[in-house]
Amino acid sequence: MAYKKEELNVNDTRCIAYYCENPKYILIQPVDEHDIKVLDREVELISNDVGENFLFIAFKISDWNNDLSPWNAPAVFGKYGFGDGAKNTLSFIEDVLIDFICEKYQIKNKIPIILGGYSLAGLFSLWSSYQSTSFNAIVGVSPSVWFNGWEEFIDKNSPFSKVIYLSLGDKEEKTKNQTMARVGKAIQKQEEVLNNRGIKTILEWNNGGHFQDSDIRLAKGFVWCIKNI
Repeated sequence: MAYKKEELNVNDTRCIAYYCENPKYILIQPVDEHDIKVLDREVELISNDVGENFLFIAFKISDWNNDLSPWNAPAVFGKYGFGDGAKNTLSFIEDVLIDFICEKYQIKNKIPIILGGYSLAGLFSLWSSYQSTSFNAIVGVSPSVWFNGWEEFIDKNSPFSKVIYLSLGDKEEKTKNQTMARVGKAIQKQEEVLNNRGIKTILEWNNGGHFQDSDIRLAKGFVWCIKNI
């Protein structure tokens, strides 16, 4: 299936849509400039592996450490800490973006929505599953589950999404940064907690570190979710 691509401005947010007729799924991904450069390949990989049409919509995050962070947290690299802008980003998706694309692309029936992201956008996607009933499945690829307070949060809360994909590079925990080195154990705990909550989940290990193959890894996650909803 050949997907058409177009740039959109939605409430002053840059969005990129890949669309075709009669989509059966909506895929949503918060992105940065690197993600945007490899979106064509990511969508091609998803299309090659699934037999049904989908609508893929990416939207540009302007302040990564603030707009995707669920609560304030100290810096773990560099000098910039984390804000608490995730609630506003989730509100944009739920109150603006979904309605906009359903109207623009004439999606009249309720179809499954999958939210996914990489790194801090992966953590945002996981966090959103605990806040909202809008998402049928979640893709958390190399999610920042080392985030301050995250393990306590998942112990006390349950996600609404019933299908959640997790993956991590096998070298990501091999870092001198003590906070980020927790990521391996933290994502294994995330998988365990989701299993205990009765969520259909998988933890897939990829070769390499954090900054490689994000398009391939994300595509694998979206494909898995489509096949397991």
